[in-house]
Amino acid sequence: MSDTALIVGAGSGLSAALTRAFSGAGLHCVLAARHTEKLKPLCDETGATSIECDSSQPDDVTALFNELDSRGTAPRVVVYNPSSRVKGPLVDLDPKKVAEAIATTAYGGFLVAQAAVKRMLQQGAGTIIFTGASASVKGYALSAPFAMGKFALRGLAQSIARELAPQNIHVAHVVIDGGISSADRRAPPDKPDSLLDPDAIAQTYVQLFKQPRSAWTWEIELRPWVERF
Repeated sequence: MSDTALIVGAGSGLSAALTRAFSGAGLHCVLAARHTEKLKPLCDETGATSIECDSSQPDDVTALFNELDSRGTAPRVVVYNPSSRVKGPLVDLDPKKVAEAIATTAYGGFLVAQAAVKRMLQQGAGTIIFTGASASVKGYALSAPFAMGKFALRGLAQSIARELAPQNIHVAHVVIDGGISSADRRAPPDKPDSLLDPDAIAQTYVQLFKQPRSAWTWEIELRPWVERF
């Protein structure tokens, strides 16, 4: 059985770069997403497999890990990527949409981490990486739901990193402090280095996974060298 990386919230952009990076490091990738048909080209390219899952729904997360169990697959590393944004003035925000956004960004991280850790404790080792954002440490105007979700996800990561490190489970939180380049989003000619390269970000995730436990990182910030902070 090959070592497995589970990437939750898979799609194009960063998660695709993560799939290529972990596959290149010799891991078989399992990609979890609400809609998996979009992942077929990436799966064909990397040999990854996909499973449908809405990470904000407990039953979906349970089914995801039960499916992995039935395949004899116990992920060595789990990456949690999903997030949801609801923008607007505080007084205009729809409470239902805010609750859904927080569920996707933070509550789903709890559900996935809980299920993963139950298995990693049996294995005696594992790595969980949460994808954060500038909003993890700085709440922007007109973006309260995103800040609420990302602050909560960071709190989850910090708490369980302290709880689980002595049990040989490495928990890390990555603050992506800046925009990420993509096919539809390129840095302007006058600011060629103003966006993060998703492949460069992915290499940091692989490095976190491979870190010697005598010097684990619980949080790391990534930003373009020209970004102010």
